[in-house]
Amino acid sequence: MDLPAGTAADPALAADRLATRYGLKSWTRATPAWNETLDVLLGHRSVRRFLPDALSPGILETLVGAAQSAPSSSNLQVWSVVAVEDPERKSRLATLAVDQAFIRQAPLFLVWLIDHQKLRSVARTLGQKTEALDYVESLLLGAVDAALAAQNATVALESLGLGATYVGAIRNRPVQVAAELALPQHVFPLFGMAIGRPDPAAGAGVKPRLPQDAVLFREQYGSGAAQLAAIETYNPRLRAYQRAQGMTEQDWTVQATTRTAGPQSMAGRHRLQDFLQELGFPLL
Repeated sequence: MDLPAGTAADPALAADRLATRYGLKSWTRATPAWNETLDVLLGHRSVRRFLPDALSPGILETLVGAAQSAPSSSNLQVWSVVAVEDPERKSRLATLAVDQAFIRQAPLFLVWLIDHQKLRSVARTLGQKTEALDYVESLLLGAVDAALAAQNATVALESLGLGATYVGAIRNRPVQVAAELALPQHVFPLFGMAIGRPDPAAGAGVKPRLPQDAVLFREQYGSGAAQLAAIETYNPRLRAYQRAQGMTEQDWTVQATTRTAGPQSMAGRHRLQDFLQELGFPLL
């Protein structure tokens, strides 16, 4: 993405991007010198309508290179990714992920994995134990590493004019996803990512996020009352975005509490511990 000439340090551009991210008419706080990286990050939006164009040669490998440039705890690199381009396999994965049509439409679908198998294989060749991999900490380590890698890939693809959407619904039926992808034991499908060239007719906007006063604390966690007050200011901003996008209007507070009310709202993911153990993660 090329910024207009002369705008790299333009405070007006920085203020505009930040105001848009928070659903505000203006941004009154200080802004740094602007650059293309910040512009890509602040302009992020989920893309669910793609053009049918195939990705250019080298795109996939470049995205993986960007992903592998992310930090990795102790350099263990306990993640892998499966790239799916076959239409029939994408369709089956879409069905497993609550039948989301954009997975079929995207030319590339990535499934990001917590991959303990490669460490176990290395240990076997050296005659070493891998008991530490049985603990919850090692599962979290893999999830963090995979998420950091995927986000690096997201920033990279957006800088190339592509768009993407994360697909957490891969975890709804992870055992079936593992079978579809021929995953061995000790490998868990953490989330998917649909990637392609955004359809300009879709006109997706930048969804506003919670105010910084609801998420940013200095030195120690802040007042619950102040946090709730900040959250209340978010509801009308989100509804304004929904209205502009032709979506059903609903307060974030209602959305969030409905989604977290109980296992009935988790689309099968309340059984995640069982699924993980079936796929070879003891979770000690």
